[in-house]
Amino acid sequence: MKAAVVPQLGSPLEIREVPVPEVTPGTVLIRTHACGVCHTDLHAANGDWPLKPTVPFIPGHEGVGEIVALGSGVDFVKLGSRVGVPWLHTACGRCEFCQTGWETLCARQQCTGYTINGGFAEYILADPNYLGFLPDGLDYVSAAPILCAGVTTYKGLKESEVRPGEWCAIVGIGGLGHLAVQYAKAMGMKVCAVARSNEKLDLAKKLGADMVVNSRDTSLAIQEVQDKLGGVHGALVTAVTNEAFGMTIGLLRRKGTMALVGLPPGDFPTPIFDVVLKRLTIRGSIVGNRKDLQEALDFAGEKKVASHAKTDKLENINQIFSDLEAGKINGRIVLDFANL
Repeated sequence: MKAAVVPQLGSPLEIREVPVPEVTPGTVLIRTHACGVCHTDLHAANGDWPLKPTVPFIPGHEGVGEIVALGSGVDFVKLGSRVGVPWLHTACGRCEFCQTGWETLCARQQCTGYTINGGFAEYILADPNYLGFLPDGLDYVSAAPILCAGVTTYKGLKESEVRPGEWCAIVGIGGLGHLAVQYAKAMGMKVCAVARSNEKLDLAKKLGADMVVNSRDTSLAIQEVQDKLGGVHGALVTAVTNEAFGMTIGLLRRKGTMALVGLPPGDFPTPIFDVVLKRLTIRGSIVGNRKDLQEALDFAGEKKVASHAKTDKLENINQIFSDLEAGKINGRIVLDFANL
């Protein structure tokens, strides 16, 4: 099969012919129809994070397609089922986190496109217990970004604890943020979109944002939100700059909560005095559990959320990565395997 392979961390990906994965007991084989390209894939290929992938490996954790083979012992999914393979590839199923709906915190989890080969390939081997099932009428290209960008922002919005009718700031209107705006509106929140690009703010307006703020000058952005709203009840940070993380604390009103899903390198300044005196909450949020994933897909199936996606070919992955790193991509790029 054809696949985009990371030969060495920090090196350009190589398009190779590699063996189709062998179906083993308890697994399924999926023929890939589409796979979204996430900023995490770029981090993985560059080896940016402390736990680094073992090379060579195949990135991609937004792969969607149809089941074409079942391993022995798999009797609850069917051949031909339309499914997606998310970031959470598998987990132990026995620890306290797995038993309480927090399998995303399992210490023994495996991650698609990071510790396990992923969706930048014509076939993906998967654990059927962790698949997302695509609603009828949701096409593959539209479904792919929901497997990470969708479920990550949906869960992050839950973690912000913003209630219907309250204000939520979405900081960063890119591959995740443009979906976050739509999920927040579908969940009944008032949305303040914050970004450095007027083009991205225009997109946020089209997607239903109630207010947009240019954050090129962070001090002015904070002042505008505080003057007009008295601060937001909660915020979801999808941006990947330390500056955005630090700024978001200033956007919150007293007792506000910010949920972090972006992963910039390094640290960001945290004013302890403000956090304590204003009773602020700073909370990490990592993708979502299996129920979150299915709910996120169902929102898309009901047309309440739609990924702003453009398709491209697997062979162009290095140019896509370059554009992603330069911030040139609005929404999501989805690799369309019908065009191989």
